[in-house]
Amino acid sequence: MDNMERYVALIEEELAASVPALEGELAAVPEMLRYSLESGGKRVRPLLCLLWCAAAGGDVNKALPFAAAVEFVHTYSLIHDDLPCMDNDDYRRGKLSSHKRFGEANALLAGDALLTHAFYLISQAAMEGRVTAEAAVKAAAELSRLCGAAGMIGGQYIDLAYENRAADAEILFQQDALKTAALIEAACVLGLVAAEADEEKIAAARAFAKGLGLAFQITDDILEVSEEGASSDEINGKATYVGLLGMEQARARAAEYTQSAVDALAILGDRAGELQQLADALLRRTK
Repeated sequence: MDNMERYVALIEEELAASVPALEGELAAVPEMLRYSLESGGKRVRPLLCLLWCAAAGGDVNKALPFAAAVEFVHTYSLIHDDLPCMDNDDYRRGKLSSHKRFGEANALLAGDALLTHAFYLISQAAMEGRVTAEAAVKAAAELSRLCGAAGMIGGQYIDLAYENRAADAEILFQQDALKTAALIEAACVLGLVAAEADEEKIAAARAFAKGLGLAFQITDDILEVSEEGASSDEINGKATYVGLLGMEQARARAAEYTQSAVDALAILGDRAGELQQLADALLRRTK
């Protein structure tokens, strides 16, 4: 088992242990959280958290609660994205969306619970001595900023603002630098916070995350192009990179952003291998 496989196994164990245990009238709440947490995602964000921690010479066990917190936030965002008031998607990764499985109100609560519990996981890590109090404060500050109004939420706002309204490529890049890349940035930076890395490495992680996040979203748009039917973005009247740039140019831009992410890894020297491998794999993915 290589490091990335081992890290994903550690992440799965941490996520399972991080769901609150509730009984009686509240017994259904953990079920709702696990339903979406266990929906078969690639665990890209928590994996990035551990990879950056390891690349900076840190102990990945210290980064695990931070990685879980990032995945809790990511899962909440997917639940809310699927709601009828947002993208109105009935399925997520081949399973019924949370609101189709548990009802719209319960899906809203499940997302809220995941978001709230993410910050409990960070503070709990300090209270249990897994990380320092200073690291927990830094992690909470980064995650709250990057998933908040000036980050992921801001990107979602732009996304909704341009439903059935013409958006150019620059608007789309701004949207996804916030909606997608900001949470990837949080994952990378939290790994470095756990490793107590210096600001130079953190700046490199931010540059890496911006390039990777934009490449990731462009690749998503490319993969959603199908002769079998329109994507949810097209149905909702939203612009896509393929629609604005054309397939060839969209592929070229994804490759350019991936390269910019890889270039930012130079600071890590020979410790950059697994991060570069992951960036390349995400560009080449077929689903």
